[in-house]
Amino acid sequence: MDFLGKNHFYAIDTWLNSAVDKLFGERDPRVRGWLLLDSCTPTLVLTFIYLLIVYLGPKYMKNKTAYSLKNVLLLYNFGVTMLSFYMLVELISATWSADYKLKCQGLFDAGEGDIRVAKVLWWYYFSKLIEFLDTIFFILRKKNNQITFLHVYHHASMFNIWWCVLNWIPCGQSFFGPTLNSFIHVLMYSYYSLSTIPSMHNYLWWKRYLTQAQLIQFILTITHTLSAVVFPCGFPLGCLLFQSSYMVTLVILFINFYMQTYRKKTARDDKAREMMRNHKNGILSCVNGAKHKLQ
Repeated sequence: MDFLGKNHFYAIDTWLNSAVDKLFGERDPRVRGWLLLDSCTPTLVLTFIYLLIVYLGPKYMKNKTAYSLKNVLLLYNFGVTMLSFYMLVELISATWSADYKLKCQGLFDAGEGDIRVAKVLWWYYFSKLIEFLDTIFFILRKKNNQITFLHVYHHASMFNIWWCVLNWIPCGQSFFGPTLNSFIHVLMYSYYSLSTIPSMHNYLWWKRYLTQAQLIQFILTITHTLSAVVFPCGFPLGCLLFQSSYMVTLVILFINFYMQTYRKKTARDDKAREMMRNHKNGILSCVNGAKHKLQ
């Protein structure tokens, strides 16, 4: 039975990869043999497990006590911050050394420099698997309000998209988005690290600006991607158009998130201040009325 099971698995794996190859064409030979890249099955299975956890996790935790995970979160967020910082520095160094062009950079123009960039981008792809833990920690802490469609869509799609990127366009024009995103993640996971320390809460006033920075990141990435359409350098047009379209969906979802989160918060704060003013005015009126009667 095990033998038959393995045969069935290999048959499905072969069929899936053949279908993907027919859809996207020949893969980049420079990344053959790299961890998780030769077959799409591990990435798809890991994504399926992630989505299953998203669905079943809150049901499992419903009648259980939420976990604190304070020390785990501090270690995790610090670790992702350091990984993001490494990718940021290495991408800047690699692209600078390879004399990458900003408006359009081909896939085979920099020789060994392209391999160096691809190696960093593999870590970027792998970091999207690590970041599945964001959602798992939300579930264990019963922070289900933070498991939004945007959150799940972004995490699940990025892991799969970057598997495709590493197999077909692992360098060249692909460097720009991860460079910006690594910088944003240094800021974001630093914020999350500090938020686990109670004494730092009064200094964490800049959360909304992280969302604004993410939106600017997406717009800059779209602009950079489309620059390769205007000034072509042989980079696959279909990949450029897909990336731009995907980024547009993130812009729409993040704007909606920003409006829902910060507009409503501002409205609630304004209402609370108004109620406080009315309450104080009521007290003053009572006091003044009492004074008037005493006189």
